[in-house]
Amino acid sequence: MKIRSLALLLMCCCAVLAVRGQMVAPVHFTSELRIVGDNKGEIVFTGTIDSGWHVYSTDIGSGGPIAATFHADRLEGVETAGRLQPRGKVISQYDKLFEMDVRYFEHQVTFVQPVRFTRHQYQIDCYLEYGACNDEMCLPPTSVELKTSGTLPTPVDQTADTDSKQLTADTDSKDDALGVPDGSAAGSDTTAVPASTALSAEFADTAATTAAPNDALQTSSSTSWWFIFLQGFLGGLIALFTPCVWPVIPMTVSFFLKRNKSRAKAIREAITYGLSIIVIYVLLGLLVTLLFGASALNALSTNAVFNIFFCLLLVVFAASFFGAFEITLPASWANSADRKSESASGWLSIFLMAFTLALVSFSCTGPIIGFLLVAVSTQGSIAAPAIGMTGFAVALALPFTLFALFPQLLKSAPKSGGWMNAVKVTLAFIELAFALKFLSVADLAYGWHLLDREVFLAIWIVLFTLLGCYHLGWLRFPADDDSRHTSVPRFFIAVVSLAFAVYMVPGLWGAPLKAISAFAPPMTTQDFKLSSDTSMLVEPRTLDYDTALSIARAEGKPVMIDFTGFGCVNCRKMEAAVWTDSRVADLLNNRYVLVSLYVDDKTPLASPVTVTENGATRTLRTVGDKWSYLQRSQFGANAQPFYVLISPDGKLLAEPRSYDEDIDAYLQFLHQGLQ
Repeated sequence: MKIRSLALLLMCCCAVLAVRGQMVAPVHFTSELRIVGDNKGEIVFTGTIDSGWHVYSTDIGSGGPIAATFHADRLEGVETAGRLQPRGKVISQYDKLFEMDVRYFEHQVTFVQPVRFTRHQYQIDCYLEYGACNDEMCLPPTSVELKTSGTLPTPVDQTADTDSKQLTADTDSKDDALGVPDGSAAGSDTTAVPASTALSAEFADTAATTAAPNDALQTSSSTSWWFIFLQGFLGGLIALFTPCVWPVIPMTVSFFLKRNKSRAKAIREAITYGLSIIVIYVLLGLLVTLLFGASALNALSTNAVFNIFFCLLLVVFAASFFGAFEITLPASWANSADRKSESASGWLSIFLMAFTLALVSFSCTGPIIGFLLVAVSTQGSIAAPAIGMTGFAVALALPFTLFALFPQLLKSAPKSGGWMNAVKVTLAFIELAFALKFLSVADLAYGWHLLDREVFLAIWIVLFTLLGCYHLGWLRFPADDDSRHTSVPRFFIAVVSLAFAVYMVPGLWGAPLKAISAFAPPMTTQDFKLSSDTSMLVEPRTLDYDTALSIARAEGKPVMIDFTGFGCVNCRKMEAAVWTDSRVADLLNNRYVLVSLYVDDKTPLASPVTVTENGATRTLRTVGDKWSYLQRSQFGANAQPFYVLISPDGKLLAEPRSYDEDIDAYLQFLHQGLQ
């Protein structure tokens, strides 16, 4: 502890010496008071952080960097109503200097201190103290002040209990209607905090660290933009080897080389052609975003209707690739674009040629693009469709440019043939497999029990067995040629596919199958388990919050709240990778009362509940709405998985945890709650 404190002191001294030569002001804050409702307000500190610097969050812990804290020199006619809330994209990582986990913000951050007015006239003199560092030095504790006074537009309700930290009576009644007990949430101290206290003050930045690939509101920690780009790039590579695209490449490159005497000009036109392809498909990705909007894209992953639609869409795409029919755009579109490209000149003619390619190849690229857009749209990022389509277009445009630069490579490129149809059929099997994933989300959300784990695995086993048989030549489709020999690449594909099918067979009797845990329904839907040993199987004691607290009080155990979702891929990953550890399973089964709250449960509430959230009125109609509101209002988070440890009387026992497959860290989290 002394060494860490000394190191921090030395860094601050270096910062002071640096300031002598040049005043360093890497963080620029503004402060204001906002009136957000009757008797309620927010003191808001908004900061812009220079590149390379970061500002630490609240509640870092002793012995660490300077955490953000709120201080009041004078509060008259107003009082604080909860803790300081950090808002923004939080970064959480282990700091070797301080030997502890730290949380900080880069580029932008906002700190909000909720307040409640106790008199018609008020006077405020307060300041925010924060710490800022870069890779070379740290600044001394820095403060930003707010001094203001005024008169409220409406008289203060004197019937409110200004000594307690509860909200108004109508908010309490909403919590009661939701079944949220008075001690349902707490700060990190040993005193229970009423349910009405906004715990988002303490945990608003925790939500930003939550990660999940298929989750509705995840951050880039779960699915980075680079990963989305690579998904699109892989889709573009697959599209290259289809009958609609591959034969066009040598024709197009030869056209540019022959019509230009200058090879340099031919290369420029080929590059322009490739860039035009990228522009066309990126515009398609942006169009998807504009049509759906950010909020709709964020709701896709757990919305049952969308998941059913996606399932049917992928089935149609698969049928097209199997050869049942072709998905084509009107021929007049391609003919019109082709005629205009011939009459135009310069870069416009090249752009129209690329647009003609996009239209003509749609029967092959359409299902791949649709599959890609479905996959990235359900990852919760509004930029995901455009980024995914950028990757797709880069892969599609790359060979046109490379072959123009190095035309000799055309001689060694694979010739068109029946192998291209094999690519389409393989993709059709994969699209059918993923279609089941989307149907499973809807099945779980509505409780139909049509696609429990055994049924899901049985269909996947059949699909990948048939895929292996197809590549061995035992299964044929209308567009396949008459050749019956099995090439070496197809042999290895068959081996991988059949081996994967065999791997899934034990899952029919309860094997965990960690490799596909993110896609298969949870183990709780498994009807039959061959092993009678349930010590490694973690199942929630209940799916109801109030029931969990009642059990905890009766048994004298703490509660672990598992905010999860039927369509939450990262939730399944955590259950398969972390909960199956014998030490974790023992703690969850024997030392805690585990309650799983599904935020996408479509079971209707007995009666709808109207709540006010962020100044807007909304109606909670389903059980999932209820648990989602509980997570947002009481714990300041809205992404899954999200784990909260509380005592039977509602005291928070540890800082909530999100997606992280580090078993040792998860054990430390559980032991901290027990201690």
